[in-house]
Amino acid sequence: MRSIWKGDLSFGLVNVPVKAYSATESHDRKSHQVDKSDGTRIRYRRVREGTDTEVEFSDIANAYETESGDTVVLTKDDLSELPVERSPEIAITDFVPVDQVDPIYFDKPYYLEPASKSPKAYALLRQALEETDRLAIATFTLRNKTRLAALRVIGNVMTLQTLLWPDEVRAADFPALETDTPIKPQELKMAASLIESMADDFDPSKYEDTYQTELAKLIEAKADGTQAFEPTPAATDEGDDDEVADLLAALRASVKDRSTPAAPAKKTAAKKSPAKKAAAKKTPAKKTPAKKTAAKKSPAKKAG
Repeated sequence: MRSIWKGDLSFGLVNVPVKAYSATESHDRKSHQVDKSDGTRIRYRRVREGTDTEVEFSDIANAYETESGDTVVLTKDDLSELPVERSPEIAITDFVPVDQVDPIYFDKPYYLEPASKSPKAYALLRQALEETDRLAIATFTLRNKTRLAALRVIGNVMTLQTLLWPDEVRAADFPALETDTPIKPQELKMAASLIESMADDFDPSKYEDTYQTELAKLIEAKADGTQAFEPTPAATDEGDDDEVADLLAALRASVKDRSTPAAPAKKTAAKKSPAKKAAAKKTPAKKTPAKKTAAKKSPAKKAG
């Protein structure tokens, strides 16, 4: 990995030299735009409006609109005058409880690597964050922009998670949320049962980006001149009444579907003589021949 930022992580009078690395990367397939008729690649050029004159990137500025609606052009030299904090420092301002920062504010994560000869200060802050169950709220400058961030520990590495500014998070203003929707006790109980039947620990490795998998299959099939997937029937547009016709029945069926196959296996493992009882439970699950086999065992015992 290549570091994208280097500086000091500071809290109080303590400075911790660190390097920042992007913690994520895209696994999307790379592509470029082409003319679909013959595959000729599409290129974009920066040209003056109304002409075919191309403008050099170094000559391009940004136009901003004022509150009164006027347009103001700012060059790179103008933007360089902004009194943005230039010091290479991640300044911790507060330590807040972890549960007070809603994940909706999380933006991009960066790993922080200790950059000094002795990683003791880094290890001390990392362990202190873990034991106090708090996040460090900090500000720093990245690519000439002031960023708000939360410092947290993932595994054995400190991670700097940039945060959205408060005015970047929209309010959920939907009329449907204002209505008082009556919920029956049976529905709530059944929904809780369904949640409990699906409860598990989070394991990201068991999930797969099916879009990328299917895209790869489509690319290979297209290259071979074959069909990648069977055609799917057109979806029918069902009314709202059909969708919520019997919510309780749907919940019950879901709970039954989740719990019925798994329950016998757990009980069998918990009881004594697992081998014998497992066989006994498997026999009723089989079709008629299995039942006849169980019936023949009875006379054999009497004969003995």
